[in-house]
Amino acid sequence: MAKEAFVDQDMCIACGICVQNLPDVFRFDDSGKAECFDPYGATEDEIQQEAIDVCPVSCICWK
Repeated sequence: MAKEAFVDQDMCIACGICVQNLPDVFRFDDSGKAECFDPYGATEDEIQQEAIDVCPVSCICWK
């Protein structure tokens, strides 16, 4: 079973790194916080390296 990324929006500071690095996976929602709208828009390795590992507040994790 594939892992799915999740953004804890209470912790998100809307820096945009995940949205910039993986626009097919992350976007800003109506409140201006990042959300994972397509958890299968990139490989698990790409999500780990380009979003989870570089998030300055560690608000992205696996479900």
